[in-house]
Amino acid sequence: MFKVDYALDGPVPWTAKEARTAGTVQIGADSKEIDTALRAASRENRAPDRPFMITVQPSVVDPTRAPAGKQVFWAYGHVPSGWTGDLSDALERQLERFAPGFRDRVLARATAGPPELAARNANYVGGDIGSGAVSGLQTLLRPKLSLFPYGTPHPAVFICSSSTPPGPGVHGMSGHNAAKAVWRRLRQA
Repeated sequence: MFKVDYALDGPVPWTAKEARTAGTVQIGADSKEIDTALRAASRENRAPDRPFMITVQPSVVDPTRAPAGKQVFWAYGHVPSGWTGDLSDALERQLERFAPGFRDRVLARATAGPPELAARNANYVGGDIGSGAVSGLQTLLRPKLSLFPYGTPHPAVFICSSSTPPGPGVHGMSGHNAAKAVWRRLRQA
């Protein structure tokens, strides 16, 4: 992944009204454009011209995340593993397609490509925020073979990351499932 964290002077100027109130917005014009972007990063070992993006605007659901009238926002797009380039311009061009005037709202930005992401979190090998293989049996066996994948040897510690079922890309479900596991354990005590 290549990620940009933003401080904005107001909300993202989305053209789609539904996006203005969503905590997470995925950006890709259509399935062909998304496929082209993902293929470039995963099979052609190059950064896409029009990246498929995941964006998050936490200030929409929690106004305390930014000063009054301002917003925090982040966006990331897929790049090849270990890629060392700068995807900022391509990400912002995509944002401008769906939120004209976005660049005018930017007060500050901080970027992190695969090497920086991997340096910050040992689970992000090569900048992969999905924390490893999500294919075949790995979709069911992450992080370990267990009927209770959210538990750890410590009875008060649970795992709720994308390393647990249903895996990365299913925003919030790993945490939801871990919370249910905590409730089950509490009822047994």
